[in-house]
Amino acid sequence: MSNPVISQQPGAGAYGTNVQTGEWSTGLCSCCSDLPVCALGCLCPIALGCYAANKYGENACLACIPGGFTAMRTHMRLTYGIQGTVCNDALMSWFCGFFETCRMAREIRIRNGDV
Repeated sequence: MSNPVISQQPGAGAYGTNVQTGEWSTGLCSCCSDLPVCALGCLCPIALGCYAANKYGENACLACIPGGFTAMRTHMRLTYGIQGTVCNDALMSWFCGFFETCRMAREIRIRNGDV
């Protein structure tokens, strides 16, 4: 019995990066790569945060609790194997909240195959 020969490894998804690279699937300012998320984020960022929390399997109110979104970002990063620190999670949630909310929602949609 011979061993199978693998001539090509499976590639990354359409967005290029995933768990194997330890990076987010999209950049912080890639809002227009998912127009429904971008539109909801522009019109009502709280609603997008609640949507992201719900799709991630958390209570939708998590986005409204102080520190809740930072905790969700940390958990998401660890679950998906994305490199970073808790301090970075807090800073990104605080100073880049709108963009980070959109990126997290895009990440959830990509990982769930909703895009």
